[in-house]
Amino acid sequence: MKTLKLLIVSAVTIAAVTGLSAQKSPIDFETSGNGAAFTWTTFENGANPAVEIVANPSSSGLNVSATVAKFTAMNAGQPWAGFESKHGSDIGTFTLSASNCIVKMLVWKSVKSDVGIKFASASGASTGEIKVANTTTGAWEELVFDFSKRIGESNDQIVIFPDFAVTPARGSDNVCYVDNIRFEGSGPALDVPLVAAPTPTAAAANVISMFSKPYTDVAVNTWRTDWSVGVLSDITIAGDATKKYSSLDFVGVEVKGANAIDASGMSFFHVDAWTPNMTLFKIKWVDFGADNNFGGGDDTEHEMTYSNPTQKAWNSYKIPMSDFTGLKSVTHLSQLIFGGTPTGSGVLYIDNVYFSKTATSVSNANMKPVVTVYPNPSNKTVTLNIETMMDEIVIYSASGTLVKTLHNVKPNESIDISGLAAGIYHISIKTIAAVSGVQLVVQ
Repeated sequence: MKTLKLLIVSAVTIAAVTGLSAQKSPIDFETSGNGAAFTWTTFENGANPAVEIVANPSSSGLNVSATVAKFTAMNAGQPWAGFESKHGSDIGTFTLSASNCIVKMLVWKSVKSDVGIKFASASGASTGEIKVANTTTGAWEELVFDFSKRIGESNDQIVIFPDFAVTPARGSDNVCYVDNIRFEGSGPALDVPLVAAPTPTAAAANVISMFSKPYTDVAVNTWRTDWSVGVLSDITIAGDATKKYSSLDFVGVEVKGANAIDASGMSFFHVDAWTPNMTLFKIKWVDFGADNNFGGGDDTEHEMTYSNPTQKAWNSYKIPMSDFTGLKSVTHLSQLIFGGTPTGSGVLYIDNVYFSKTATSVSNANMKPVVTVYPNPSNKTVTLNIETMMDEIVIYSASGTLVKTLHNVKPNESIDISGLAAGIYHISIKTIAAVSGVQLVVQ
């Protein structure tokens, strides 16, 4: 018991000497949570009225919290007026890392203007604020602040600028509410799919499947022959088994001998493909002929070539068997070859490889929404052409950083992207039935 007491005293002493304490989050301003009892100090705000912890002005939809923080940005205050926590004892001492560098905050404001967040160390040093503009007024909106470039910084204070009104300058006292400040990870890199390939809906009785979750797959000799130029990895994306080919020039898939496929009763060949970098995608089928052997003199083949597949999104190819004009027979299909450019460095994800008798049917109960975005490219607003209410829209940058989140978006509602830098983004759309994705180019 004496030893245990000494250890406890030692731990407390170390914490007291070094100033270490766990980061307190989320900051939700609830009585039993973090923030309501923090020692908030206002600055550069005229007479500096205190931050108030008040009832939620709109406790429905995006924010059902009971209490929130109210800050009135005074007309007499500076554009950078705000409020800050007490060093150390409030938010605690923490280091920005890949697991907490994305900061999300709910805001409710009477005006549109920049909102800023910065962190400071115990000595008061700071690398400055990051600002994100709210796009709505009179309603809750979630803003996302990316501190991933500050990883490694140690801080013990948070500073909030609810109405960083520089241009135009503040012309009145502006009421701002903030709530639910959360620290999250930087998100996945976008060289991998964020969502699984769409789920096929063709009836199993009308399908010969080589690789597709809803169906029973036929036997495949190999998904990578020894003469392939590329690396095969069997991975899982959102719970769905997927084939990944990297360092790809071409890869051979074989269903030969007793496993040769008789597709004479099939109308379509289907494959879903996702790539972050390929500019040309090729699909070739080889039929070994009546002797069912390679090189017997009756082999035939045909290759389909597709230019500029949509990168960082699933491409669904439903190819009529009649388009494989070079095939003299489809009763002994034995080699399937994927390839394309860039030669030797392509990255390709494959799913839902199957034949079907009819075009994929549409079932409202099982359908994943097919989403497109327009105009694309754009630099102001975009619209998602989906007929279903969208529970959540999340926009990621090309590096995988979460840059914007929207909730409860109506069909065909315009989305403001004017605050996004030029580049390629991925939009993840969640509805009551499924999750889909689409690529956006911001000019």
